[in-house]
Amino acid sequence: MKELIETFLNYLSVERGLSNNTISSYRRDLDKYAAYLEDKKINSLLKASREDITNFMFYQKEKGLSASSIARSLVAAKTFYRFLVRERILKADPTSVLEAPKLWKRLPEVMLLSEVEALINAPNLSKDEGIRDRAILEVIYATGMRASEVVNLRLEDINLEVGYLRCLGKGRKERIVPLGRKAKEALVRYLDRVRPKLLKGKTIFEIFLSRLGKKISRQALWNIIKKYAKEAKIKKVIKPHTLRHSFATHLLEGGADLRSVQEMLGHADISTTQIYTHINKDRLKLIHKQFHPRG
Repeated sequence: MKELIETFLNYLSVERGLSNNTISSYRRDLDKYAAYLEDKKINSLLKASREDITNFMFYQKEKGLSASSIARSLVAAKTFYRFLVRERILKADPTSVLEAPKLWKRLPEVMLLSEVEALINAPNLSKDEGIRDRAILEVIYATGMRASEVVNLRLEDINLEVGYLRCLGKGRKERIVPLGRKAKEALVRYLDRVRPKLLKGKTIFEIFLSRLGKKISRQALWNIIKKYAKEAKIKKVIKPHTLRHSFATHLLEGGADLRSVQEMLGHADISTTQIYTHINKDRLKLIHKQFHPRG
């Protein structure tokens, strides 16, 4: 079982170019599935039937896993079995007619414009750390980049003259995103005044650095946003992805077309971007209910 899983994970990494985080997620789900089969005395993934896979889904439900977690593990199994059929290791896909559990579509948390302003203005620009953190917040909100994309952003990826940056997203897909005036100003200030100090004479190509002169980590990025959300007295739980959600929602509210937002977010499927139109509709309904005399 382990050998087949490793072959599949290597395929995801080399041929499909998926991120380490995504591959780790597939590994966890498939390891749990393999452990379940072993517990049921099924010593090969190739011998598992459709009924075995269905029973595994029910087993996860009994263990208290959420519908989204069960759906994710089924996606891992489906992708894995499709790979086995494609490689002619298996003749038929036992997951072909299985459907994921119904999921409630949870709308992502979005910040008000005033909350975004408060968050971005929270860093103290009289300190080097504050200049760096302002640049980070401005760039995330200006571009809608994911946390992993921000920490891996390199000097060669930005063009300050034209005002855009190149982003390497999921599946190593490249996209070009406008930077915007405010983000450009904050980035130039950081690059000119602070980054040379953080480098400490070393050669590092990533843009955002820690106090030790190393590439900033995703955990550090989360902590930066959490810190300034607290200082700005924002009661919502703010994460890097919250700024990404806010970026998309505010663009659509301002009149941007869905295709352009899809391209800037790097979504492969426009249906993923359409979730933000639902946010707009819900907010409009809330505003109508609050302020219309017959709402």
